[in-house]
Amino acid sequence: MKKVSILKSEEKLKKIRLVVKIIGWVMLLLTTLLVLHLFFQGYLTDAKKLQAVVSRAGILGPLLFLAVQIVQVAIPILPGGVTTLAGVMIFGNFWGFVWNYIGICIGSILGFHIAKVFGRPILHAFFKPETVASYEKHTNTESNFTKYFAWAIFLPIAPDDLLCYIAGTTSMSYKTFTWIILLGKPASLLIYSLGLTSLLKHFLGIG
Repeated sequence: MKKVSILKSEEKLKKIRLVVKIIGWVMLLLTTLLVLHLFFQGYLTDAKKLQAVVSRAGILGPLLFLAVQIVQVAIPILPGGVTTLAGVMIFGNFWGFVWNYIGICIGSILGFHIAKVFGRPILHAFFKPETVASYEKHTNTESNFTKYFAWAIFLPIAPDDLLCYIAGTTSMSYKTFTWIILLGKPASLLIYSLGLTSLLKHFLGIG
């Protein structure tokens, strides 16, 4: 009976992985088509033109972006750099940083909560087992993992979405996790945003 139960769990996990993978490819395709459309319409080479379109949407613009950013972080299907780049391009350096920060923090906490609710099986639904194993080794002792997690969030050196999920499978409290995210994210996000802005200026003349 135990072996049958394990087999059923593995089959269920495979189905979840397949669904996540399909959704990821669909979202990636749609994002690529959107980027190509914006590029050929001249929005990616003229920041003011792009920002003018978004400003006409009023408060709905930032709210829609926040929703996308939160979902993207909490359910890691698209590469995080895609939405972070979009935030810088659409809202400029300052507000792009602000909306990215708020969305990423909320999404990170939501991802942590999802892992708390569903436990370790959820890790293998979103991430490759070998990738999980390579970072999960840091959870051998809770205090060491907390320190490692704090440094990883402060410096852009590891996949934050995966680490947030792994943190959710440990005994780390919501309070500790939230403080690490709120205090650690600004530095890494600022470095990341500045890097993206430099690339935009260099290749597309946007900034």
